Amino acid sequence: MTAPPPPWGLEGRAVLVTGGGRGIGRTIATRFLGAGADVVVCGRTEPAVLPEAGGRTATFVAADVREADRAAAAVRAAADALGGLDVLVNNAGGAPAAPAATMSPRFFDRVLALNLHGAFYTAQAAHAVLRERGGSIVNIGTISAHDPSPGTAAYSVAKAGLLMLTRALALEWAPAVRVNHVTVGQVATPGMVDWYASDAEPGEAVLARLDRTVPAGRMASPDDVAAACLYLASPLAGYVSGADLAVTGGGEFPARFLATLPPA
Repeated sequence: MTAPPPPWGLEGRAVLVTGGGRGIGRTIATRFLGAGADVVVCGRTEPAVLPEAGGRTATFVAADVREADRAAAAVRAAADALGGLDVLVNNAGGAPAAPAATMSPRFFDRVLALNLHGAFYTAQAAHAVLRERGGSIVNIGTISAHDPSPGTAAYSVAKAGLLMLTRALALEWAPAVRVNHVTVGQVATPGMVDWYASDAEPGEAVLARLDRTVPAGRMASPDDVAAACLYLASPLAGYVSGADLAVTGGGEFPARFLATLPPA
């Protein structure tokens, strides 16, 4: 028997999800809609099909959050469309791999702009609206902020900054606005397959191999990340602020342990 969904208490809440038109952000937006919230998603390009669930469809606002004025305009548009704002999910982010020895200053700046500056610009613009109703901000981070991998210097630095920004804003903006962080581990997405797959190894084999690196026995799904966002944004987490919720399946096994495992 399937358990009923948790009573999130998000019915009628107004939610803005940056980068909510695709990938993990799309799943986050869809789950909020299914929980009864009204949702605006923003991004640089409007998706062909907007997130929809529970008889609700998200509204799209064009925005490049790397620019402070455009991030602020997106917040104003979302608040106007929804009659206020209760929740901001700072999901926009990401970066391709780049060796630290050869990456350009422009590349480094752009990674920080998307993953750190954009989150601050959006949060700062949303603060005045959120505090009117006792709002919540959820910042989507990554395990790379704690344990960087080769090729992720700029990304790891930006996301480590996002984690500290979360803690700083939680201190400054309490009690009117709660600010929390989700540390996301490896997520089974098409992008993950593309990242690791090769002509010698199909995507399914890559995913099976990666699943073995996680103590939980599998990588996260986008729904796992979305559920964490729903919890942190909901009244169930009404006393939670400045937290870093790890959605990592227990982290990753150390290399010395993986080296002892037999082939899959």
